Amino acid sequence: MSALRARCMALLRSLGATADPAPLADALLAAWSAPARVYHDRRHLEDCLARLDEVASAPERELVEAALWFHDGIYDPHASDNEERSARWAADALGGLGIPADVGTEVARLVLLTRHDAPPGDAAGRLVCDIDLSILGRSDAEYEEYERRIREEYAWIPAAEFRDGRRRILERLLSRQPLFRTEAFRRRYEAKARENLHRALA
Repeated sequence: MSALRARCMALLRSLGATADPAPLADALLAAWSAPARVYHDRRHLEDCLARLDEVASAPERELVEAALWFHDGIYDPHASDNEERSARWAADALGGLGIPADVGTEVARLVLLTRHDAPPGDAAGRLVCDIDLSILGRSDAEYEEYERRIREEYAWIPAAEFRDGRRRILERLLSRQPLFRTEAFRRRYEAKARENLHRALA
């Protein structure tokens, strides 16, 4: 946790923070570590950051990383506006540290893209979305654990209703051509993601 906290503070300073970044780093880590989270937790954040670290030449790397820190900063399985609330938090919190407003605006825009309701049209947006969705293209065991954790996170929804909703989400993902928008992620994850999604639907 201390290394993750230090990473967040270093990022915030690099973005231009003039105030102490520690309280925001602590708030973010507390949010990601909330007990109610099952999939959208600190493990997901750490996985996203690890995938970013594997990208040799990331467009607007610091903005992408900031978006990853905030993209599920607010997550309530009962709500439908998590990305909007997380984006507002990003813009407000970054501005509160003295980070230029245009940086906060761009990070908020990238966070909103993780709604995955339309293909991103810019390189940074494509990378953020591909990182967020990379779990879809992992091994059978990793994907099945992901599905199990998603189901547990939404355990309050009756089984039949959950299956119907989940089916619609997976079918929408499968309809995307391609699913991953960056060459590196498409090469690494596309085929396996489609295999996993077809198996889940079956």
